[in-house]
Amino acid sequence: MYHLSMENVEFAYGKNGILTLNNINIDIRNPQLISIIGPNGVGKSTLIHCMNKILEPTGGTVMVDESDVKNIKVKELAKKIGYVPYTSGDTFPLTVVDTILMGRNPHNKFRNNIKEDMAIVKEVLELMDIVPLALRPFNELSAGQHQRVMLARGLAQEPEILLLDEPTANLDIKHQLDVIRILKKLAVEKHIVVIMISHDLNLAAKYSDNVIMMAHGTVFAVGKPADVITKENIKEVYDVDSEVVMHGGRPLTILLDNEFTEEDAKLPEGASLEAKIFRKTGTAE
Repeated sequence: MYHLSMENVEFAYGKNGILTLNNINIDIRNPQLISIIGPNGVGKSTLIHCMNKILEPTGGTVMVDESDVKNIKVKELAKKIGYVPYTSGDTFPLTVVDTILMGRNPHNKFRNNIKEDMAIVKEVLELMDIVPLALRPFNELSAGQHQRVMLARGLAQEPEILLLDEPTANLDIKHQLDVIRILKKLAVEKHIVVIMISHDLNLAAKYSDNVIMMAHGTVFAVGKPADVITKENIKEVYDVDSEVVMHGGRPLTILLDNEFTEEDAKLPEGASLEAKIFRKTGTAE
């Protein structure tokens, strides 16, 4: 049914702790790509952890396909919701194939269907363009390769909803685009609800169907990228000046810095690189 909702959700770390999430109300239906944006420390990761039962809200209700997640067993929930963390703590010398196979665990009962599982692993290896890494030890890969393998493991779960914590982190520009295009394709062709945390406003604006902007543990704005990613909202939430222009029907954010002027960038003729680096610090002449 691809339906996830949060009603009056609150979360606080520790007894009588300060609320990290406060009065969250979200209703997500139908396959789409959603980006959660906002500054560090506003509760973005906590939000998705409450969605998939890593954390239990201290107030309110999280519903998946009309069922309260409190009443869904973890293994059953994993068939509906896949999760790709920001970084993996896995240090075992498993191969990439074995690491991705772990994503099939929620579907295994008394007997494994290894033929079906391997077919799915092959599909996601090709989708993520990591076939050459198949037999490499996971713990010997680069940070960017880790990210792609973890995404492949999440896809191997065949979830209805896929949650991702900064899936383009540690990737260069080309691979950021590759991953975000894959996520968009999954939403459109595989009919998955893809919800990702992103710190890149322009990537979020270009590819997302909807955007959730958070501030101080609440949902500050939600809607189409053009309605949420505005210079007024960026100033209010990030305390940063910007210009937002439309490009191809999508908002493009240009950051401004009124404290650093064109004059600051100029150097005396013949100035050294050292002077360029240190001119404002006073640590080099």
